[in-house]
Amino acid sequence: MKGIILAGGTGQRLHPLTRVTNKHLLPVYDRPMIYHAIEQLVTAGLSEIMIVTGGNHAGEFLRLLGNGSAFGLRHLDYTYQERAGGIAEALGLTEYFAEEGPLAVLLGDNIFEFSLAASIRNFRQEPEGAMVLLSEVEDPSAYGVAELRDGRIVRIIEKPAVPPSRFAVTGLYLYDHRVFEIVRGLRPSGRGELEITDVNNAYLERGVLRHEIVNGYWADCGESIEGLMNASALVAKRGANKPLD
Repeated sequence: MKGIILAGGTGQRLHPLTRVTNKHLLPVYDRPMIYHAIEQLVTAGLSEIMIVTGGNHAGEFLRLLGNGSAFGLRHLDYTYQERAGGIAEALGLTEYFAEEGPLAVLLGDNIFEFSLAASIRNFRQEPEGAMVLLSEVEDPSAYGVAELRDGRIVRIIEKPAVPPSRFAVTGLYLYDHRVFEIVRGLRPSGRGELEITDVNNAYLERGVLRHEIVNGYWADCGESIEGLMNASALVAKRGANKPLD
């Protein structure tokens, strides 16, 4: 299994901090945001990782991360998203890297209290279809929200005005090789982007989407300045990517 970290976007919700750097290079407590994402995948046993970035500050990733040796990697791959075309479009740029194997796709601005190694291992053992991880949140209307029935997801709604549950879809997605076929068949949303929710719903329509619920906190650092501050406080107080007992 290979790992993909999506670290592009304009970071508009974090202006003015992102006027001089990519949001994934901003600090979350004692290290750059992107460190947490890389450490999450490395501790899950993934040794082949690609970072998708974009914008005017892409070169800063190479200066900061180099070949990934600081994380125990022999090599770190990079690719560039030329415009803000959505999460699914960014994922589509990694098809040649994936080589038809299963993928762990992680949004670079998401931080989890505990390691996701068990969920990734579960998918590697049965790498068919897709798996999403859910987290119960106070304000689900800001995210893609899972509607659950009899313990199964029946649909995912992007930023619903009236959420069908409090379970948001977090930024770790586990996919089989069919994900790129699905991405190629997407149409842009009203925002002019290819949406990852549409990818997940495509798997759902095929009857091959499963889910797990994360332990501990989940922090979306890119949602707002307040979200970034809250993530730093959580990491300082409770740590991040901790092993599950």
